Amino acid sequence: MKRNSMIALIALLCLAQQACGQQTKDRTQQKQKTMETSKLTNKTVKAAFDAWQKGDSQTFLSFFTTDAKLYDDGNPRNFQAFVKDACGQERFTSIDKVENNGLDIYGNFHTESWGDFKTYFKFRIVAGGKINRLDIGQAN
Repeated sequence: MKRNSMIALIALLCLAQQACGQQTKDRTQQKQKTMETSKLTNKTVKAAFDAWQKGDSQTFLSFFTTDAKLYDDGNPRNFQAFVKDACGQERFTSIDKVENNGLDIYGNFHTESWGDFKTYFKFRIVAGGKINRLDIGQAN
Protein backbone atom coordinates (compact mmCIF):
# COMPACT_ATOMS: atom_id res chain seq x y z
CA MET A 1 0.00 0.00 0.00
CA LYS A 2 2.82 2.38 0.86
CA ARG A 3 4.47 1.73 -2.51
CA ASN A 4 1.26 2.58 -4.41
CA SER A 5 0.84 5.78 -2.38
CA MET A 6 4.43 6.77 -3.08
CA ILE A 7 4.00 6.17 -6.83
CA ALA A 8 0.77 8.19 -6.85
CA LEU A 9 2.48 11.04 -4.97
CA ILE A 10 5.42 11.09 -7.40
CA ALA A 11 3.04 11.05 -10.39
CA LEU A 12 1.03 13.91 -8.88
CA LEU A 13 4.17 15.98 -8.25
CA CYS A 14 5.37 15.40 -11.83
CA LEU A 15 2.02 16.51 -13.24
CA ALA A 16 1.96 19.59 -11.01
CA GLN A 17 5.48 20.56 -12.08
CA GLN A 18 4.57 20.10 -15.75
CA ALA A 19 1.43 22.25 -15.36
CA CYS A 20 3.37 25.03 -13.61
CA GLY A 21 6.00 24.97 -16.33
CA GLN A 22 3.29 25.22 -18.98
CA GLN A 23 1.71 28.27 -17.31
CA THR A 24 5.08 30.05 -17.21
CA LYS A 25 5.71 29.19 -20.85
CA ASP A 26 2.24 30.46 -21.86
CA ARG A 27 2.78 33.78 -20.02
CA THR A 28 6.19 34.25 -21.62
CA GLN A 29 4.78 33.54 -25.08
CA GLN A 30 1.93 36.02 -24.50
CA LYS A 31 4.38 38.76 -23.49
CA GLN A 32 6.63 38.10 -26.48
CA LYS A 33 3.77 37.99 -28.98
CA THR A 34 4.58 40.27 -31.88
CA MET A 35 2.02 42.93 -32.71
CA GLU A 36 0.93 43.59 -36.28
CA THR A 37 2.37 47.01 -37.11
CA SER A 38 1.75 47.17 -40.86
CA LYS A 39 -0.75 50.01 -40.25
CA LEU A 40 2.15 52.22 -39.17
CA THR A 41 3.08 53.97 -42.41
CA ASN A 42 5.37 56.74 -41.12
CA LYS A 43 8.89 55.28 -40.83
CA THR A 44 9.96 57.49 -37.90
CA VAL A 45 6.78 56.78 -35.93
CA LYS A 46 7.04 53.06 -36.63
CA ALA A 47 10.65 52.93 -35.46
CA ALA A 48 9.82 54.92 -32.31
CA PHE A 49 6.75 52.74 -31.68
CA ASP A 50 8.82 49.55 -32.06
CA ALA A 51 11.38 50.86 -29.57
CA TRP A 52 8.57 51.73 -27.13
CA GLN A 53 7.05 48.26 -27.44
CA LYS A 54 10.46 46.66 -26.77
CA GLY A 55 10.98 48.87 -23.72
CA ASP A 56 14.09 50.40 -25.30
CA SER A 57 13.96 53.93 -23.91
CA GLN A 58 17.35 54.96 -25.32
CA THR A 59 16.32 54.12 -28.89
CA PHE A 60 12.85 55.62 -28.35
CA LEU A 61 14.38 58.92 -27.20
CA SER A 62 16.75 58.99 -30.18
CA PHE A 63 13.79 59.80 -32.46
CA PHE A 64 12.93 62.96 -30.48
CA THR A 65 14.41 66.43 -30.32
CA THR A 66 16.24 67.26 -27.10
CA ASP A 67 13.47 69.70 -26.14
CA ALA A 68 10.54 67.42 -27.03
CA LYS A 69 7.23 68.22 -25.33
CA LEU A 70 4.71 65.78 -23.88
CA TYR A 71 1.02 66.44 -23.34
CA ASP A 72 -1.11 63.95 -21.43
CA ASP A 73 -4.81 64.52 -22.12
CA GLY A 74 -3.85 68.09 -23.03
CA ASN A 75 -1.81 68.71 -19.87
CA PRO A 76 1.95 69.30 -20.13
CA ARG A 77 4.15 66.65 -18.50
CA ASN A 78 7.87 66.08 -18.15
CA PHE A 79 8.75 64.09 -21.27
CA GLN A 80 12.03 62.62 -19.98
CA ALA A 81 10.44 61.52 -16.67
CA PHE A 82 7.53 59.93 -18.51
CA VAL A 83 9.82 57.89 -20.76
CA LYS A 84 12.00 56.85 -17.81
CA ASP A 85 8.98 55.71 -15.77
CA ALA A 86 6.75 54.23 -18.49
CA CYS A 87 8.94 52.77 -21.24
CA GLY A 88 9.24 49.07 -20.55
CA GLN A 89 6.30 49.14 -18.13
CA GLU A 90 3.54 50.28 -20.48
CA ARG A 91 2.71 49.10 -23.99
CA PHE A 92 0.12 48.91 -26.70
CA THR A 93 -1.65 45.56 -26.85
CA SER A 94 -3.32 46.32 -30.18
CA ILE A 95 -3.48 49.00 -32.84
CA ASP A 96 -7.07 49.92 -33.74
CA LYS A 97 -6.44 52.71 -36.21
CA VAL A 98 -3.77 55.03 -37.54
CA GLU A 99 -4.58 58.51 -38.82
CA ASN A 100 -2.98 61.79 -39.89
CA ASN A 101 -0.52 60.30 -42.40
CA GLY A 102 0.68 57.72 -39.88
CA LEU A 103 1.34 60.17 -37.05
CA ASP A 104 -1.62 59.30 -34.78
CA ILE A 105 -1.97 55.81 -33.28
CA TYR A 106 -5.07 54.59 -31.45
CA GLY A 107 -5.33 51.26 -29.70
CA ASN A 108 -5.58 49.22 -26.54
CA PHE A 109 -2.91 49.94 -23.96
CA HIS A 110 -1.70 48.15 -20.85
CA THR A 111 -0.08 49.66 -17.77
CA GLU A 112 0.86 47.96 -14.53
CA SER A 113 -0.56 50.92 -12.57
CA TRP A 114 -3.79 51.72 -14.39
CA GLY A 115 -4.69 48.46 -16.13
CA ASP A 116 -6.01 48.25 -19.69
CA PHE A 117 -7.69 51.05 -21.61
CA LYS A 118 -7.94 52.65 -25.06
CA THR A 119 -5.35 55.30 -25.72
CA TYR A 120 -3.70 57.41 -28.39
CA PHE A 121 -0.16 58.50 -29.15
CA LYS A 122 0.03 61.48 -31.53
CA PHE A 123 3.48 62.30 -32.86
CA ARG A 124 4.51 65.68 -34.34
CA ILE A 125 7.56 65.72 -36.57
CA VAL A 126 9.61 68.83 -37.44
CA ALA A 127 11.90 69.48 -40.38
CA GLY A 128 14.85 67.17 -40.11
CA GLY A 129 12.65 64.20 -39.27
CA LYS A 130 12.79 64.34 -35.48
CA ILE A 131 9.70 64.20 -33.24
CA ASN A 132 9.27 67.35 -31.18
CA ARG A 133 5.92 66.64 -29.52
CA LEU A 134 4.01 63.62 -28.28
CA ASP A 135 0.38 63.85 -27.23
CA ILE A 136 -0.96 60.90 -25.26
CA GLY A 137 -4.30 60.26 -23.63
CA GLN A 138 -7.35 58.11 -23.24
CA ALA A 139 -9.23 57.53 -26.48
CA ASN A 140 -12.99 57.17 -26.80
